[in-house]
Amino acid sequence: MSAATAATGPTLAPKLPSRREIARIFAAAATLVVALTLTLGIDLSPGIDLKAGDLAQSDIKAPRALTYTNDVLTAAAQDQARQAVEPQYDFKSARAITIATAQLAAFTKAVAPLDTAFAATTTAAARQQLLDTVVPTLSTDSGTLLQTMKPERWIPIRTEAARLLDVTERTELRDTAVAEARQNLSSQMAGGLSDAERGLAAELIAPLLVPNSSYSADLTQQERDRRAAAVPPVVEDIVQGEVIVRSGTKVTDVDIARIHALGLDVRKPDLAAFGGWLLLSGLLVSMLIAWLRLFRPAYWHRNNVVLLLWLLIAFGTVLLQLTAGRPALPFILPLAAIGLLVTVLLDSETAILVTAVVAIIAGAVNGPSLELGTYAMLGGLAGILAIRRGDRLQTFIQAGAAIFVVQAVVVTAFSLLGERDLTGVVQLIGAAAASAGGASVAAVGSFAVLGNVFGLLTVFQLLELANPSQPLLRRLLVETPGTYHHALMVGNLAERAAESIGADPLITRVAAYYHDVGKLANPAAFIENQAGGENVHDDLEPEQSAQILKQHVADGIDVAYQARLPKSLIAFIPQHHGTAIMSYFYAKAREEAAAPFGGVGTEEGKRAADSVDPRRYRHVGPKPQSREAALLMLADGVEASVRSLSSRDEPAIRSMVARIIQERMEDGQFDECDLTLRDISRAQEAFVSQLLGMYHQRVAYPQSKVVELESRRAAGGSGGSGGSGTSA
Repeated sequence: MSAATAATGPTLAPKLPSRREIARIFAAAATLVVALTLTLGIDLSPGIDLKAGDLAQSDIKAPRALTYTNDVLTAAAQDQARQAVEPQYDFKSARAITIATAQLAAFTKAVAPLDTAFAATTTAAARQQLLDTVVPTLSTDSGTLLQTMKPERWIPIRTEAARLLDVTERTELRDTAVAEARQNLSSQMAGGLSDAERGLAAELIAPLLVPNSSYSADLTQQERDRRAAAVPPVVEDIVQGEVIVRSGTKVTDVDIARIHALGLDVRKPDLAAFGGWLLLSGLLVSMLIAWLRLFRPAYWHRNNVVLLLWLLIAFGTVLLQLTAGRPALPFILPLAAIGLLVTVLLDSETAILVTAVVAIIAGAVNGPSLELGTYAMLGGLAGILAIRRGDRLQTFIQAGAAIFVVQAVVVTAFSLLGERDLTGVVQLIGAAAASAGGASVAAVGSFAVLGNVFGLLTVFQLLELANPSQPLLRRLLVETPGTYHHALMVGNLAERAAESIGADPLITRVAAYYHDVGKLANPAAFIENQAGGENVHDDLEPEQSAQILKQHVADGIDVAYQARLPKSLIAFIPQHHGTAIMSYFYAKAREEAAAPFGGVGTEEGKRAADSVDPRRYRHVGPKPQSREAALLMLADGVEASVRSLSSRDEPAIRSMVARIIQERMEDGQFDECDLTLRDISRAQEAFVSQLLGMYHQRVAYPQSKVVELESRRAAGGSGGSGGSGTSA
């Protein structure tokens, strides 16, 4: 249990919040929610400034899932479709028919001499004369065939040549394919002709083959555009966390398009991300406030504690955001220091809750990453378990070692579950060591400063305040030795009782040392400082004496503030008396009021005694707000009462302790703290045990033994250090 818990109040059933409470809840929630949302939602890092061909210095990962149209890949697919388009030609059927008709007419005109030569009415001499004009224009084989073939073979040759010419010209004949078409004419001749005859027919029509289709740049471009327009857009699905560009690789145009689609090259508000962070922050803060209000109302109603928690969470969030997305930097952050600080300054339960909040944020910012969230949560929890009270430097070292071991195990476990290589594991274990060491150093170096700034007691402060060399304690010793001795004895009693019920013994003891510092203002008014002299209260009215006793509480608060004691320690000064009645002076006032009427035994005397207002004889309070303050009240009353006993044997001590406790209970002094009946029973036994040790009976030595011891001292002996001089 932390030292600061002594100043906290009981965990009582919460009441419905008032308007003021609702306003406070809203203000506290809005402050942290806005801070977290802005920190997480606004990316302050510069945009990625890369061009195609540049070398990526680190992995670029997708911060979120995205389905989008990749214009670069779409353009590449369109270019591929354009390249696949063959050259387009301007072939038209009507024009082909016209060309075919014209070429047939030209063919008829070209073979007219041969038609005449092989006509039935043409004589051999005339045929030879006509052939002599034609043969020189033909190849040797064709000329020989014409000279030797029978006239009746001309008609089939002419008919097939005309047919093939007409067919060829009516179908598309590109200007680039004319030469090839001429070479293939003979092979396209129908059957019934010899090879020589097919060759002759092909040779006759070959010069007449003309293209009816020419290359068209416009038609080609139109087809390319049509094909490109028909290409569907290339849609890419990017998974959150997917590596867009690997470190050390050249950036391509496609990579640039992906970076631009994700908005990584331009930092602009992401409304969807803002909404997500707003919801997550609101949920976390709502749960945190609800827990504090229900289970730590004393923390919730202290602005300094709320501010401390808010700042620690916000600071951790800023660090996480600055290192988000980096390969190893988030693992180096000393996030466990937050849990250590809250444990030392407040308590472990609150530290666990705050650590959980920071761990959730850590996982959400980086990915989300289950590994980093687990790393932060379990590492922080290990530190909380190991730090305990944080009253020695060694505990911080132990906490750092525990944090390192747990974080190293976490990264190793997730590495085995994933695909991380041995080098990556070693690097992260090194990061875990740096994180754990940094957490310990940060916690031990800042908890005292934070405690002073936010008015929270730390163990080291309490140990320093318990040192007898403290100026205020030295004043008590010198100016009010009786009060000083009383404070020490009350401290011993209260500390023993606190240990017995599981309360904080250190702050209980330190509070006991300073609970009566107000008596420095008027030492002689208190019997323990009168040293057997005159008691000033013998000459004062009971009400005046009561006012003097009340005043020592107010004076104590003033003296404590002047000495700059922590506020949580000053709170014990008015609580150690609560609203208890000063029974001695109250009874004295009643007796004096009833004396003129024959004492309280008479009816008139009783009425006169009852007319005394008991409120004038009560301390102003407040009642004890914590178990530690309640124990201090009991220890103060028990010590003073037992010291007044003439016989301090066990029955007398036990009876007096029981009576003091019963009076405080019946007076309702414990109504505002969470002291249970079991706690009271254990504290009672602790008081009795401690008092018996303090007021133990000594052995009554025979007179002869005393004389013998005195003789040894006079002779310069051991001074009574023999075995028979021990206490009973």
